[in-house]
Amino acid sequence: MVGRPWTGTSADTVRAVHPLLPILIDAAHGRFPEADGATEVFAPDADGTVAVVGFTGHAFVLASVDPAEIGARQQDDAGGGFGGVFAPTLLSWLAGSWGVVGSTDVVLAARGRGGGSADVRELAIDDPARAHSRVHRAEEHRAGVRVFGDDAGLAIVGTGLAGRTELSVELFDPSRVAAGRGRALIAAGLTHVDPDDWCFAQVAAGNARSLRSFLAVGFVPIGSEVLITARGER
Repeated sequence: MVGRPWTGTSADTVRAVHPLLPILIDAAHGRFPEADGATEVFAPDADGTVAVVGFTGHAFVLASVDPAEIGARQQDDAGGGFGGVFAPTLLSWLAGSWGVVGSTDVVLAARGRGGGSADVRELAIDDPARAHSRVHRAEEHRAGVRVFGDDAGLAIVGTGLAGRTELSVELFDPSRVAAGRGRALIAAGLTHVDPDDWCFAQVAAGNARSLRSFLAVGFVPIGSEVLITARGER
């Protein structure tokens, strides 16, 4: 089943650079698409990102494909929005021979806090810590990447899928830092996001330690997603 176009109600839709963005912002506000089992198809975002994004009972596919073909390939009789759109066979078809299917991530959202934080410093382009693989991955998937850090790890902010602001963190050695350091990095990262902006984070569904840290800082889960990236990208 392919659903009707979604019309968000958020006042923030003026910022939209892709039709998925106001939907994400509405979900962050607690306003979700109808749980009707539908799957809607949008074009990839401005960076050409192919993705599957699921909410409760409603899903979106960002890909240059025929919506009827998506419906025909879904294996969930109740509708792809109830999980069928994440079937391995459908994801593999979307990836084709060019792409790699990523992990299923929980999508979380929190308001930016603004004001900056004295607990972390912004890393210059030539700072050796920016050579970290987590930074390289962020730069492959985000624009305007800024990196903040301390001796324990990094907080990375940039513009990602559909134009949303994204935050990720990395502890250099979790076994050697005090409890709560990951949460402190997440909180510090949020201070570098404008308080009028929503910040999104994506955490692998099985990464309970990271999920607990984001939840403890105030992020709330709004859905799930899978990104499909070109072979050769991390």
